[in-house]
Amino acid sequence: MRELTMSEIGYVSGASDDCSGGSGDSSGNDFGGVTDTGGLGQDLINIYEGLVEATSHIIERVANAL
Repeated sequence: MRELTMSEIGYVSGASDDCSGGSGDSSGNDFGGVTDTGGLGQDLINIYEGLVEATSHIIERVANAL
């Protein structure tokens, strides 16, 4: 049994050339749409800090309005 080429994988998976080749670039694998798992933690921290800042801004605006 032989390994499939990237174009063959695209045909059998229905990816239609969305898989990248084995020439040093990404493998086309992802985890729930996340392909850069190394940066996921920092992205989550940035989202959290953005939500905290937005909530603080809203609380401040409401307090000033009263």
